[in-house]
Amino acid sequence: MSAPTSTGSRLDRVLERLKLILGDKLLSVVTDKKIVKLSVAPEALVEAAATLKEMGFDHVKGVTGVDLIALKQSERAIELIYHAGSYLDNELAPYIVNLSTKLPRDNPVAPSLVKIWPSADYHERETYEMLGVIFEGHPNLKRLLLPEWWSDIPPLRKDYKPPGRE
Repeated sequence: MSAPTSTGSRLDRVLERLKLILGDKLLSVVTDKKIVKLSVAPEALVEAAATLKEMGFDHVKGVTGVDLIALKQSERAIELIYHAGSYLDNELAPYIVNLSTKLPRDNPVAPSLVKIWPSADYHERETYEMLGVIFEGHPNLKRLLLPEWWSDIPPLRKDYKPPGRE
């Protein structure tokens, strides 16, 4: 892989650096106008986030997930997605990077990115209770929206059935 050239845009340089650092752990890069989706192997999530932060994506706009239960059994997963942006770099500010990884649906565990992006704090808590993703190392992983007595499966899982609506 060659080093980025100085003639590329700032975003191109960020993407080239990620390719260089992550190698085959960077599973895909899809760019659509001002949105870039990066899919990484779960073990590369922290390194990808740290690189994005170092390169100018200084905050998280949101953290969410998608329950991929409709896929065939071997591909079912929870896709975890961080939406990163830049306040401080004017050239990167128009872009949103969606940093994504797929976690096993039966045990969705990921490292917390709060130490890299403090703005991920409440978003990770919401994803924890709504989709059941456990964020290892999160400083305060407890319920944010649901009552403490909640004992059903996470409500954004596709197999959740709201009471009275069967």
